[in-house]
Amino acid sequence: MKYFVVAGEASGDMHGANLVSALSKIDEQAQFWAWGGDRMKAQGVTVYKHIRDIAFMGFKEVILNIKTILGNFTLIKQQIEKVQPDVLILVDYPGFNLRLAKWAKQKGFRVVYYIAPQAWAWKANRVEKLKAYTDQLLCILPFEKTFFEERGLTVEYVGHPLLEQIEVNKSARKNTIALLPGSREQEVHSMLPEMLSIIDEFPDYDFKIAQSPNLETRFYDSCLSHERVHLHTSGMASLLNESKAALVTSGTATLETALYNVPQIVCYKSGALSYQIAKRIIKVPYISLVNLILKKEAVKELIQSDLNKLELTKQLSYVLADGRELIQKDYATIRQQLGEGNASNKAAQLIYERVKNR
Repeated sequence: MKYFVVAGEASGDMHGANLVSALSKIDEQAQFWAWGGDRMKAQGVTVYKHIRDIAFMGFKEVILNIKTILGNFTLIKQQIEKVQPDVLILVDYPGFNLRLAKWAKQKGFRVVYYIAPQAWAWKANRVEKLKAYTDQLLCILPFEKTFFEERGLTVEYVGHPLLEQIEVNKSARKNTIALLPGSREQEVHSMLPEMLSIIDEFPDYDFKIAQSPNLETRFYDSCLSHERVHLHTSGMASLLNESKAALVTSGTATLETALYNVPQIVCYKSGALSYQIAKRIIKVPYISLVNLILKKEAVKELIQSDLNKLELTKQLSYVLADGRELIQKDYATIRQQLGEGNASNKAAQLIYERVKNR
């Protein structure tokens, strides 16, 4: 069968690549095309558009790049009609993918949404769009199944795909603070200067920046003048395995950091306009997946003006001392709630069986 996968961010590329790998094992005739990144390329997928060219962060940034985004819609529609896939698999990235789902459904393509949009956090009207424009909805967080079913959707819970690739090496810990400033240029520009502001307050630690697969090494050159600041180019997993603590931009990385058992501080800062809009429409009490799953503030969230040198220093000092054991105890609860893993294989089997038997 022919599969067209659409991901718009680094995490989507990772999960899409794992799904492609799983589908290849059960469908010997599988062919893949995608909008994605290096991980999907490594699986032999024909990647028409790289995620580095389509990732825009925040309301203001989307408005400023609207011409490019509209051009991307025209391009991907042409590519999908050329390929004529048996199924279109949309991975997260709801601002783009839900609009694409509407068009694809109208054109008669089978639409699968893998990693359901976070309608429980904001834009609840996305529930109705999912009902109208998708044939199959797969979710990865334990509370999502109940949320969507209560609103009339048929949804299948497959577990979180991060679990299948986490290998914790407890003996590798060093005096390292991991800096995870995000995967997109706008995020890194907003977050990294704040994270680096506290270096001199922790003279016994090295600070290592996780390089985004979307960004070139030279992008970080201006941040590496301090002798204890280094760029980690070998992937986030190996960095988290050696770190005592982490400063993490809100997103999937917060959950990944928890699964590697690294105490963290969650950071988020955006443009003033984007923040004011988000503050008025987001309906959940926390921004990190860790706290949302646990339904409490297990890790500190520093948002907008709270993300500053004084507060970062205070919170990191706590995390490196008294807070470490409490945070790791909460992490153990998260691992129990997420189940045994194997999400990519479960999702692949569900997708393949549904398309084969249509």
